[in-house]
Amino acid sequence: MEAEAIPLRALLAPRLFDGQGWAGPTLLHIAGGCIEALEPAPRHAPEGCLMLPDDALLAPGFIDIQVNGGGDALLNDNPDEQTIARIAQAHRCFGTTGLLPTLITDAPGKMVDLLAAAQAGLSVPGVLGFHLEGPFLNLARKGIHPAAFMRRPAAADLALLARFGRLGHSLVTLAPEMMLPEAIKALAAAGLVLSAGHSEATAAGVEAAIGAGLSGVTHLFNAMSQLTPREPGLVGMALGDERLMAGIICDGLHVAPLNLRLAYRLMGRDRLMLVSDAMPTVGGASRTFALQGRTIRLDGGRLTGPDGTLAGAHLGMIEAVRNAVTMMGCELGDALVMASGTPARFLGLDRQRGRIAQGYAADLVALRGERLTVSATSIAGEWLMHRSLDR
Repeated sequence: MEAEAIPLRALLAPRLFDGQGWAGPTLLHIAGGCIEALEPAPRHAPEGCLMLPDDALLAPGFIDIQVNGGGDALLNDNPDEQTIARIAQAHRCFGTTGLLPTLITDAPGKMVDLLAAAQAGLSVPGVLGFHLEGPFLNLARKGIHPAAFMRRPAAADLALLARFGRLGHSLVTLAPEMMLPEAIKALAAAGLVLSAGHSEATAAGVEAAIGAGLSGVTHLFNAMSQLTPREPGLVGMALGDERLMAGIICDGLHVAPLNLRLAYRLMGRDRLMLVSDAMPTVGGASRTFALQGRTIRLDGGRLTGPDGTLAGAHLGMIEAVRNAVTMMGCELGDALVMASGTPARFLGLDRQRGRIAQGYAADLVALRGERLTVSATSIAGEWLMHRSLDR
C-alpha cells in the first residue's frame, strides 16, 4: 500500500535538476500547490521542512502523453473516473506526475463515454487532458488498432472531437491523409494538440497538415510511412522538420537502439519526447489482458496479440529515462528534459510544468541512487512516498 500524501511547505534537496541545469543543495518553499521560492540550502533547515536523503536527486515530475492503461486497468474497457484514477495512481509510482489517459480506436460510443467522464477525470491528480489515438487512422498502418472501427471522420465526429479541446490539454492522433486540411485546422482552432500517427502520409501531406495546425508525431518509427530515397514519409518529416515534435517508445523493442540514437542526434532533447504507450500490465499484477476481444500477453517485456503484433508497451517513465541514457546515449539531464520539459512545451504547459522554478507547479519526482529509483513524487505540493516497483 502507498502511504498517504502529505502537503509540502518546504523541501530540502541535496541535488537538483531544475529542467535546464544542475544545482547543489537547494531549499524549495511551496505554497498553494506551486513553488514559491528557491534558495541555496541554509545551515539549518526551517521547521517543518522535509529533507531528502543524501543520495537523492530532485527533478521535475514526468509528463507522459500516451498512457493506455496501468494497474491492471485499460481506459478502453471502462472510460470512467475510476479507471482514470487507477491508471494515474499506477503511473505515479514510476515518476509520472502529469499524463494524458489514452483511448485507442474503438466503437464510436467509447469516445462519447469518455467525454461524459472527462470533466470528473480532470480532477484526478496528474490528469492534464486526454489523448484520442484514432479512429481516424490509416488501415495500412493499423498496428494493434481494430480495423473495423477505423474510418474517415464525419461532421459529427469532428464536432465530438472539438469538445475535447475544452478539456485540459487534450491530444488527437490522426492520419493526415484521412482528414482534409480544413478539418485539421478546425480541430486545432478548437484547442486540440494534433499529432500524426498510424499513417501512410507523404511528405507533402504532412507539410499540408503542419500548415493546418499539426505539431506532433505519435510513437516515432512505429506504424507510419518510412524514410525512402525519394519520399521522406512521416519518419523523414519528423526527423528533419523542426516544426514537429515526436514521442518515442524507448524500450528497445519498439525501436532499435541505433534508431533511438539517430532520433536523439537529429531531433535533440527539445523535440523528442519519451512516452510509455503503457498498457494495464504496468504497475499491475497480471501478465495478460483482453484488448477488444483479443488476448494480449506479456513475455520478455514484450506485449503482443495473438498474431505477434506489438500491443502497446510494458514500460514506465522512469524506465524510459534510464533507457534513454543507456540506449540513446544521452546525458541524464537530456533524458529528464525529454520526460518533462519537452512534453510540457508540446502541450502548451511550459510556463506551468516541466521545470523547478518560482511560480511553477510543485510537480516533482525524487530519485535515489545510481539506479534512479523513484522514492517519492509531488503533485501540486502533495508529497507521496513510493515503494520500489523495479523489476
